[in-house]
Amino acid sequence: MPISIILPAKNEAAALRDLLPRLRAARPADEIIIVDDGSTDDTREICAANTVRCLSSPYSMGNGAAIKRGARAANGDVLVFMDADGQHDPAHIERLLARLEQGYDMVVGARDWSGQAGVGRGMANTLYNRLASWMTGHTVADLTSGFRAVRAEKFLEFLHLLPNGFSYPTTITMAFFRSAYAIAYESIAVGKRTGKSHIRPLRDGIRFLLIIFKIATLYSPFKLFLPASLVFFGLGALNYGLTYYYQQRFTNMSALLLSAAAIVFLIGLVSEQITSLTYRR
Repeated sequence: MPISIILPAKNEAAALRDLLPRLRAARPADEIIIVDDGSTDDTREICAANTVRCLSSPYSMGNGAAIKRGARAANGDVLVFMDADGQHDPAHIERLLARLEQGYDMVVGARDWSGQAGVGRGMANTLYNRLASWMTGHTVADLTSGFRAVRAEKFLEFLHLLPNGFSYPTTITMAFFRSAYAIAYESIAVGKRTGKSHIRPLRDGIRFLLIIFKIATLYSPFKLFLPASLVFFGLGALNYGLTYYYQQRFTNMSALLLSAAAIVFLIGLVSEQITSLTYRR
């Protein structure tokens, strides 16, 4: 199968100097595409020196935008996505492709705890994995891994869903689960990134929080809204019981909590219908 390897890169020249020769040596017959997301270093020159195709943007559009541009330009029947910061070993690509040939539609390189970029990131990723596993009913070993191999025709079905900014892996993973495409996880070791991370704790901490809600809305919103509605209903009923017992009246707080339960329940129903329409194709 023709294979295209896509690496989004933003000021990763230091890592690409070492990575591209190793990648070309390991995969001499594959198409390699570097998507330069508005880099200000010598990324283009390094790509030219290694005879690697480079798609350059005049300004930064985001990691997800780079992934989409690379996927549209690729000629392979299988797309392999990996980070350009030197964390992923080109030798592991063959392991992902071998699992793909077993009948899977996407194979994800799953990191263990030692491969997490710090304790905070590790705890956050563990939370995402458990939430996604609960939502889908399948074990999600690494929801946010950027190292994956996927069948191109199926990946392109969901290109319109991918965000331009952060966390395309979350979106594509949940979309595949929702559409009943088979996903496998291959345990891999990752190295230390070259250069400085683009992650900013405060800004991206808020984005990570939004990922939790995106996980639910991409797969089955009612699984999130129904428990929330039941919590509000339970609190409202408890408050009403206590106030009626002690004061023999129905308070504004009870009305507020019970109303919130009904509103959240109805929002969940509407969200479920919208999600179904999104995946109708």
